[in-house]
Amino acid sequence: MKILLVFDFDNTVIDDNSDTWIIQCAPEKKLPVKLQESYQKGFWTEFMGRVFKYLGDKGISEDEMKRAMTSVPFTPGMVELLNFIRKNRNKFDCIIISDSNSVFIDWVLKAASFHDVFDKVFTNPAAFNNSGHLTVENYHTHSCTRCPKNLCKKVVLVEFIDNQLQQGVNYTQIVYIGDGGNDFCPVTFLKKNDFAMPRKGYSLQKTLSRMSQNFDPVESSVVVWSSGVEIISHLQFLIKE
Repeated sequence: MKILLVFDFDNTVIDDNSDTWIIQCAPEKKLPVKLQESYQKGFWTEFMGRVFKYLGDKGISEDEMKRAMTSVPFTPGMVELLNFIRKNRNKFDCIIISDSNSVFIDWVLKAASFHDVFDKVFTNPAAFNNSGHLTVENYHTHSCTRCPKNLCKKVVLVEFIDNQLQQGVNYTQIVYIGDGGNDFCPVTFLKKNDFAMPRKGYSLQKTLSRMSQNFDPVESSVVVWSSGVEIISHLQFLIKE
């Protein structure tokens, strides 16, 4: 039986936020104030739809956006980690659950030849329309009150595990690697044999640390990381057990 590795993308696989990184394509590398102020909490995907329309209206081409996106750096040690996973594919299944979009993730992974490391990518579907504008849709609808309306990562994770079980695939452990506030919900699904791996200094780690101080820890073990190399050490320990 394999271990399931679940990755966030922004600030986990790559060392930045892909949605804010693309703004460097805008004239003067910034958005008009009115557009900036149009964001409403919980409606980020709709906001990014307006950003992409603005970039398209300003004549920013698909190639320019792709060049910008494929220049985003990977998080320290992440290239080594993904190579390690590739060498040990018989021990791991590997998925991404991200609030970015399918076009950006596809560009980044293919440019670095890492698309084969991941079995599945769950994210907001995006495509270029006939006008050459990038459009993005919500991944799904859900009833979780904790998460933004376009994506509950816990719902995605639970559905994936259930589907795998129906195919006869069971995992010995889940290792969840993330950084952000929207990574907390799926971490609450993890059991005591599983591992939450929050990135040091980011909001997921701060939330888990605060809960632990309030004697209300999550059920899984928590292992903090700053570099993908530390994650390799932990995975090596797990597959030796």
